This record gives sequence, C-alpha cells and structure tokens, in this order.
Amino acid sequence: MSAPAGTVAGRGAATMGERSMSGWDELYRENILDHYKHPRNHGTLEHPDIRFEDANPLCGDKLRMDFQIRDGVITAVRFSGQGCSISQASASMLSEKLEGMSLDEAKKISRDDVLEMLGIELGPVRLKCALLALKTLKGGVYGIHQWPGEEGEENP
Repeated sequence: MSAPAGTVAGRGAATMGERSMSGWDELYRENILDHYKHPRNHGTLEHPDIRFEDANPLCGDKLRMDFQIRDGVITAVRFSGQGCSISQASASMLSEKLEGMSLDEAKKISRDDVLEMLGIELGPVRLKCALLALKTLKGGVYGIHQWPGEEGEENP
C-alpha cells in the first residue's frame, strides 16, 4: 500500500509544500550520486597556474585539482583522482562553485560551506572524504601541505 499524498511511508503527515527530513536527505543523496556519476569539471588542465594533489590515507581517496587564474580570478578548474562517491561529488560541486570566483573568495570557503553543498550528515571518516576537495583547494591556493590540528577536526 502506498503512502497517502503529503506523507512519507512510515512517517507522519508532512505539511503541504514541506518535505520530511528523509525526503531532503534523499534529494541530497541523489545530487551526490549525480555528481559522482556525471562529474563536472573532471579532467586536467594542460598548463595550470596552480596544481595540487592530496589524499585521504584513511580510505585511499586521491584528488588532484588544477586551476587557471587570470587577474586574481579562477577562470578554470579541473579535478581528477579516485575515491568514494562523497569525495568525488564534493570535488565536482566545489569545482562548479569555484569557476569565476576570486582567489580571495575561494580562500574564504569553509568546511561548513562544503558540508552545506553536500547537504547530508556525515560521520568522522566520511567527513574527511567530504573535505578532501576543500583541503586540496586550500593547499593549492595557500601552498600548505598539512593544516595545523588536521588530525583533530579543525577547519581547513
């Protein structure tokens, strides 16, 4: 038997125009899978102004990001590597956000910004997967290979 209109099976009725939290989670999960299966800006740039690679030793995810910069603005971003759906989707989403952004704006992107793009709650191990793209971005624009407090959960 299907759930009545305005409800989610196994849940109470949702107000018209509202989605239950599981409904939003499902939308975000679909978006993550779409970015994983059809990544935006995947590949490399032939002559990048900035190239940076990083990895998550806990799960083996590897990521490289290439940037072209003109007059302080990121004009092109490409990423390559291998990893789980969370790390690759995060890189895809972040790359879309970065094109056309100034370096100063890119430096201000925070952990919370990336997690908001993903839209789902993550445990500690998956959090490192999600933040690999941000760590790679920051490493490239700042030239820092290890962040102070990185083993804790400090913001890159």
